[in-house]
Amino acid sequence: MAKAFKRKGDRFVARLDDVEREVVVALLQQTQDFLEPAHREPTGDAFDDLVATLGVRPLGDPALTPQVPFDPAIERLLPTANREDPALAAEFRRLTEHGLRERKSANLGTAIEALLSADGDKVTLGQAQAQAMVVALTDVRLLLGERLGLRTDDDADALQDRLEAASEDDPQLYLAAYYDFMTWLQESLTQALMS
Repeated sequence: MAKAFKRKGDRFVARLDDVEREVVVALLQQTQDFLEPAHREPTGDAFDDLVATLGVRPLGDPALTPQVPFDPAIERLLPTANREDPALAAEFRRLTEHGLRERKSANLGTAIEALLSADGDKVTLGQAQAQAMVVALTDVRLLLGERLGLRTDDDADALQDRLEAASEDDPQLYLAAYYDFMTWLQESLTQALMS
């Protein structure tokens, strides 16, 4: 059974059994896969290929056009910089999205590695690992929250009503349980970091 993160000197320690760690690692990996920067095949244009190595999408990239289906979870994890000017927002996204995805993916990777290297049920994090874990858990919660339709307090109330009426095998029950567990884990680590 999970035990919350506590500060032990300059370390942060929690207890998670094998199943709990497997669930958290799986959610972190799924979020990392979702956020991982897209690999771009060389276009043959020397300038566009050079820019692509920097993670900047070339002008005219189909991913920047509104015809491409857009997953709303991307908006939660990589919010629009300017809601008033779509052209400015698209340009900002084009220039910054790759780097943001890389940073988020790195935090998720650090969290995954820390959980996989646990000593039995004991998860021990250093300061940098703990900070990466908090950010990674935030991203998992944002993704789960979007899948659950959680954007406002009213949405949370509506979800509670749906869950009370749901059958035992409704996937929303599992998503909600994962969301609650990730929230609890993140809160315990945040409190330990602040202590």
